Amino acid sequence: MANKKPFGGMPGGMGNMNQLMKQAQKMQQQMEAAQEALEQRTLEVTSGGGAVKIVISGKKELQEIVISPDVVDPDDIEMLQDLVLTAVNEAIRAADELSQNEMGKITGGLNLPF
Repeated sequence: MANKKPFGGMPGGMGNMNQLMKQAQKMQQQMEAAQEALEQRTLEVTSGGGAVKIVISGKKELQEIVISPDVVDPDDIEMLQDLVLTAVNEAIRAADELSQNEMGKITGGLNLPF
């Protein structure tokens, strides 16, 4: 029974556990800083060749919606609704992509929830 490794075969015992905890704390701090930075960033997305512009934050909060007067046609409200819907969905997708890219830099590609 000689040469038993502590903690179920983990080499180094508590030393490795402490190192792992330090790495986890560092990653958590980096993620918190990145999330704060994302909250400060904004993205601008357009649809309809610029007829509708959406500004969204990294927190996925709409900051601004600008609609060109040229696209406002009382006889074709459906087109305007489609342009706004397209722009908002693209803005959300862009904010998600930005978040995934920034967090991926920290997590090294681990698929963690944010």
